[in-house]
Amino acid sequence: MWRASTVVFDDMARFARRKENLYDGYTYGTTGTPTSRELEARIAALEGGNHCVVVPSGQAALCLVLLALVRAGDHVLVPESAYGPLKTFVREWMQGYGVEFSFYPPSAGSEIASRITPTTRVVMMESPGSVTMEIQDVPAIAAAARAAGAISVVDNTWATPLGFQPLAHGVDVCVEAASKQFGGHSDVLLGAITTNDRGLYEKLRRAQSVIGLPVSPDDCFLVLRGLETLKVRVHAQGRAAEQIATWVARQPEVAEMFYPPLPQARGHALWKRDFSACGCVMSFAVAPGVDEQAMGAFFNALQIFSIGASWGSVHSLAGYYPAAEQAARANPVTRSAVVRLSIGLEDPEALIADLDSAFRVCRAALR
Repeated sequence: MWRASTVVFDDMARFARRKENLYDGYTYGTTGTPTSRELEARIAALEGGNHCVVVPSGQAALCLVLLALVRAGDHVLVPESAYGPLKTFVREWMQGYGVEFSFYPPSAGSEIASRITPTTRVVMMESPGSVTMEIQDVPAIAAAARAAGAISVVDNTWATPLGFQPLAHGVDVCVEAASKQFGGHSDVLLGAITTNDRGLYEKLRRAQSVIGLPVSPDDCFLVLRGLETLKVRVHAQGRAAEQIATWVARQPEVAEMFYPPLPQARGHALWKRDFSACGCVMSFAVAPGVDEQAMGAFFNALQIFSIGASWGSVHSLAGYYPAAEQAARANPVTRSAVVRLSIGLEDPEALIADLDSAFRVCRAALR
């Protein structure tokens, strides 16, 4: 593991030409060390890509993509189902820099072409969406963006490259929140940006260097460690999630299950067409009449599930998203509160028993 803020050179001539090493070598700690380059190479290989840039978090990766590729006067398309902090960054920061943006329904496929303007520079995607799990027609959207000369970007964190490879489906840039399943243990924050386009890579690497977004060697090590067990964890957690989602969907407190691998779920046909593995995250809309006090009782009764906003760890998590948040969205999938579950590596039967006990407490609170 290499630790370095300073890169030293053998002679003056090499030092004077050090900026030539920005993309394929070493210039200073902010642009990477052999440790971060090794992680980048492994992630690129997983994604089927040629180039990768790692940064301190998944959100940093999303923001860096826009800061590197978009300028004042450009237009960006963002799905309504995208990660909340990304929408905040676009709305409150990028707009202030003179960038125009539009939110589009995640159900848009090839018809996204009608929303692309002459100034559209980037089309963002996230499939499935962070909370309500909308599956996007990624190949169709990527093709429409390319035909219009725009860059397509997808957040692929839910599926990981083991479940879906965006670059093989025509996407220009793939983003992963490596804090999630790549790391796998809730003990690291890291983001990754992968592309096959050398020109895009150079813009991303330069932005990472200029803004100063290095990743510590310790964090790189933790993700490298996590990648060693990624395949085992993804498949085990996916199988458990499918079993648990099938059970949860039958509970009377559940109005609708948001988990694309289920045959009855929204987006299942697209998921079945494009994806090869089940993700470990699911959500459900709370049924009418189940108030926040009852849901509070549900959460407080959980023993194995911890309450938290992240996911992808070996430990299971539960999160709550109030009805007001859903109603505030354009074209909301539901106007009810949403519960999101991240399934870890605990015994699936034990997790179902934990949820069953919590649902019983919830029902008692409604009497």
